[in-house]
Amino acid sequence: MGLTDIRDRIAKAEDDAGRAPGSVQLIAVSKVQPDERVETVLEQGHRLFGENKVQEAQGKWPGFKERFDGVDVHLIGPLQTNKARAAMELFSAIHSVDRPKLANTIARLAQEMGSCPDLFIQVNTGEEDQKAGILPADADAFIAEARGLDLPVKGLMCIPPVEETPSLHFALLAKIAKRNGLEGLSMGMSSDFEEAIALGATHVRVGSAIFGERDYS
Repeated sequence: MGLTDIRDRIAKAEDDAGRAPGSVQLIAVSKVQPDERVETVLEQGHRLFGENKVQEAQGKWPGFKERFDGVDVHLIGPLQTNKARAAMELFSAIHSVDRPKLANTIARLAQEMGSCPDLFIQVNTGEEDQKAGILPADADAFIAEARGLDLPVKGLMCIPPVEETPSLHFALLAKIAKRNGLEGLSMGMSSDFEEAIALGATHVRVGSAIFGERDYS
């Protein structure tokens, strides 16, 4: 597997779903990957990456951005409110807005800074106790609350439960997005991104299938 194979599979999934070529953005998830692997993917021309932690991204991306034009990095992991300013300075999109306190912090900082990354609201479609995200029943109200803060809410994000059929969760996320007039759907990872594309994903998050397995040791 590798970047070219994933791009080809995305293109086929777009075609199979009757979607326009290039309608799905590939976020190459570079968390915990060594710099040489990330550099290889940059040299292949890819420019959109995803990171889970602000601190790791701060140590990795400023240098790469100096060397490669057009690099775009999204935060796809949980965000602590005390890291919100750093995240807003570093990332062009945050996919994990998951609670009112964070939304209010981002709104306050956006006023101070005069700008704000694109935001995706994380929905806990599996209603899992250990997982972050707004519950589906609360999603409409939270989307309205975020919009009331003048936040640039572009879409929704979910991470389906490992043991459940992901397509059910992708369909639920798409339904919530549609009734709220949101176009962005950040859903689908290495094992299920084709299913996500069939159900309307605009952003898929693929890591190990591009870079190789992560070494957390």
